Amino acid sequence: MKTKKQLSPDQIKELLETLKSRFEKNMDRHKGLEWAKVQAKLEANPEKLWSLDDMEVTGGEPDVVGFDEKTDEYIFFDCSTETPKERRSWCYDRVAWESRKANKPENTAMDVAAEMGVEMLTEEQYQYLQELGNFDLKTSSWLKTPADVRKAGGAIFGDRRFGRVFIYHNGADSYYAARGFRGALRV
Repeated sequence: MKTKKQLSPDQIKELLETLKSRFEKNMDRHKGLEWAKVQAKLEANPEKLWSLDDMEVTGGEPDVVGFDEKTDEYIFFDCSTETPKERRSWCYDRVAWESRKANKPENTAMDVAAEMGVEMLTEEQYQYLQELGNFDLKTSSWLKTPADVRKAGGAIFGDRRFGRVFIYHNGADSYYAARGFRGALRV
């Protein structure tokens, strides 16, 4: 059984095998990077493995999408074709959740991201993800919302329709069965 922020040796082995297989199948997402170096970094940061496992079990299919030379970190995004299945039907954040008078969703995207130890994708990260493939053709993903938009009661989300990527807005208290969030993790 998975405990808070710690995986068993068997869970670590299984997760690393899954991540390696996905890495090798999607080399176009991380040209020039080597799995052995990624794995060494992961093994040195077990708390990040816990977060990656949460990304995996909630349907995110995390994969390496880059390397930040300045910080010496690999960057993982949720790369599932559609927004992660087990992270849908939530409003944007706790303030939005508390403002709802009725029909409150089970949770909020921002709260779950924090519990998982990941950041919600920004608009720029989402645009980059969409350069790597076609994502959210039937779903949409909440995005980290700029403070001025959030202060006005809104939140932004992205999707791909008609061969284009759209970034749009909604009331932060809204929630839909086809809207979730994608996470980013630096290791």
